[in-house]
Amino acid sequence: MRVLWLGIALCLMASPAFASEGLDGSKLSILWALPFVGILLCIATGPVFYPHLWEHHTGKFTAFWSALIVIPLFATADVHTVTNTLAHTALLEYMPFILLLLALFTVAGGIYLEGNLHDSVLTNTVLLAVGALMASVVGTTGAAMILIRPLIRANDDRKYNAHVVVFFIFLVANIGGALSPLGDPPLFIGFLKGVDFFWTAKYLWQETLFVGGVVLAVFMLLDFYFHHREGNFPFRKDPTPDKPLKLHGKINLVLIAVVIAAILMSAQWRPGVSFLIAGAELQIQDLLRDVIFIMVTIWSLALTRKSDRAANGFSWGPIREIAILFAGIFICIVPVMAMLQAGTRGPFAGLITLVTNPDGSNNAAAYFWLTGILSSFLDNAPTYLVFFQLAGGDPQILMTAKAATLAAISSGAVFMGAMTYIGNAPNFMVYAIAREAGVKMPSFFGYLLWSVPVLIPVFVLLTLIGI
Repeated sequence: MRVLWLGIALCLMASPAFASEGLDGSKLSILWALPFVGILLCIATGPVFYPHLWEHHTGKFTAFWSALIVIPLFATADVHTVTNTLAHTALLEYMPFILLLLALFTVAGGIYLEGNLHDSVLTNTVLLAVGALMASVVGTTGAAMILIRPLIRANDDRKYNAHVVVFFIFLVANIGGALSPLGDPPLFIGFLKGVDFFWTAKYLWQETLFVGGVVLAVFMLLDFYFHHREGNFPFRKDPTPDKPLKLHGKINLVLIAVVIAAILMSAQWRPGVSFLIAGAELQIQDLLRDVIFIMVTIWSLALTRKSDRAANGFSWGPIREIAILFAGIFICIVPVMAMLQAGTRGPFAGLITLVTNPDGSNNAAAYFWLTGILSSFLDNAPTYLVFFQLAGGDPQILMTAKAATLAAISSGAVFMGAMTYIGNAPNFMVYAIAREAGVKMPSFFGYLLWSVPVLIPVFVLLTLIGI
């Protein structure tokens, strides 16, 4: 409580100011960014360094950092303005974001691939390639949850199999999700901000093909090497009985198509009907899209056999944690967005200089690396949002005149989410599932010994050739 009151006092001393349309970032102190930094650092360190405390008190951590924003806002500005600001964040940004994740999480959890594949370099490479392609359709979390167990079963008779899961995180849980707003949460945030649904596929397919292709080629060489080494060891009996492959829960594939149709509908259909709730203007097409997300979730639960979800290890724990954490993130990022929107008049003027060329144009390489480095150790969705706003925040300009900048932000957030276990939500879930299945996964720092030598050279090469 002492820390809470100290934080509130610091924010009060920051003398926030509100313009007629909302928070005036040019008059805010940098202290207002501390709760945002604090909640991201907790997300980054909690599951690794104090998992028991984090698991049982995630909501309290989130409430603490959120209170450091909400209480000072109500204490220093009129209730109407603060209510409008928070309603806009909750209804226009948080609600559609979390409802899409809920729908994709539920749908993917109902798709179960039964059977056992016999491992080989070709089998593993095909599984990783298929998973990477799936990631932009069912999301990185969905693709990871569908394929991680079949991949583990295919390699559970091997002495060396941790590298297969590590590259699965690289390709399926991250890189493969770069081609649509469905693929990775940062890209859906961009869609909510006005980026066209097919923009990422049009502008990032070359980068994704290059990075994914090189990483997959490296995997093939390593897997061939480890297969060769295992030839020197006694034969190990496959603990998984042979079964033909069979796909269960196929109705969920139809529901994925419904989700995609709902998103496209909200982007194309503009009837001009809206509702004003607490100062936030909700368009009828967006409300309909969100209702469809809810209905898809209900339909998936009703039409999928419980045994299929049980075989997938489906539980509500991960999505519940994501919902709680992102509620706090969206609250804590409010003053940060205002300060970034202030541009050179705000506290982040130095950061703008860092990503700007001498002639005043954006430095795409700087955006790529800064977005990527922060996405490696913090959650990549809010990192994307920070740099999206830093680049101007106007989707029409970013998709056209500044397309290279938006491509750099998008690819940096998605690709470099693979650098650590905490860069993207499915990374740690895959790690936990693999460990539970008996795979000797590397530690947090051991994972870096894989990601740094494999991924960093690929990203450097991508920057140099300027795809």
